[in-house]
Amino acid sequence: MPYVLKKRNIARIERERLLIGDRRAYPFERTFVACDSSADAVAAIKGMVTQGGGPLQVSLTAMEWLACRMERGDIPCSVAPFAVAFGQLKSSRPTNTTMARTLDGLLGDIRLLFAAHPDAAHRRGTADAIRQAVHDRETSFNAVYERMGRSGASLIADGERILTTCFAEHSFLLSLLFARDEGRMASVMVSETRPYFQGARLTAPSLKELGFDVTLICDGMGARFIEDGTVGRYMTAADLVCADGTVVNKTGTLANAVCARTFGIPYHAFSMAPDLSRRTRKDIVMEERDGADVCLAFGHPTTESDIFGRYPAFDIVPPAFVTSIITAEGVFEPEQIGAHEFHRPGDRIVEET
Repeated sequence: MPYVLKKRNIARIERERLLIGDRRAYPFERTFVACDSSADAVAAIKGMVTQGGGPLQVSLTAMEWLACRMERGDIPCSVAPFAVAFGQLKSSRPTNTTMARTLDGLLGDIRLLFAAHPDAAHRRGTADAIRQAVHDRETSFNAVYERMGRSGASLIADGERILTTCFAEHSFLLSLLFARDEGRMASVMVSETRPYFQGARLTAPSLKELGFDVTLICDGMGARFIEDGTVGRYMTAADLVCADGTVVNKTGTLANAVCARTFGIPYHAFSMAPDLSRRTRKDIVMEERDGADVCLAFGHPTTESDIFGRYPAFDIVPPAFVTSIITAEGVFEPEQIGAHEFHRPGDRIVEET
């Protein structure tokens, strides 16, 4: 994986503090934001220090960090600090439910550990068990990414150019790598992704680092390159997939998905775990962020100070505009999602023999 997706560069524990890789500064700087509390981590997530799959790794590392602090005696030896952190972290990303569902399972395990050993005499053993529970989930997600990557690779044809939006992270990059290993080389067209430029700052440099031919375009240019045949496939992450096959992803995804359907190219979305508790778009909690961000680019004003901006963080893509959804358990058409019993995020998936 490229620099920005290495675990230690997303989040790590160092000198009794939680460090979060600052994706706002990458690739121009490789810096970290230091956190002294779970509230600091939440503020970093809300402030877009990390995004996409980043908050998931941050939340897992935060739980490991709390276990270390508990072992040292810095916080009470009880489930309470973990439950408080869970509530804070869950609120930081209301649209993408993967982190909340993962932490829900982890917190259940932590409750059982404290129920079995309720006194501080077992402080170290409980801390070790929490760290192991975190490690188990990280290992599970690594397996999920690999399976999604292999499924994604099976869809990629040799020599085609793929359009992507924002930063689809491990799954998309692994798809390209596996396809290349199998002798099929694709190039990628990346939209810049305003207002934080994740496409320009994260996706494009990561693709270049891995040796892929990458072209950067403005957000409004995707339709042009779909219509004229420059790109033959559209692939993105999905922050959320509902039971009816509705896909939620970064603003800009809907326009490209509509164009892909109109001009006859497939659109595939990667989802590590569709959320079947969200039946339709009516069940989605949509984030709208500070509109002032739209009036800036890299901190510099792009218009007059009294101009009003709007920043809906995500698009809702109806199932009709989605060709397939790539999961750890296979590739599904949108209408097949609700009929499948998907594993909960972080659960271990046993390979079939």
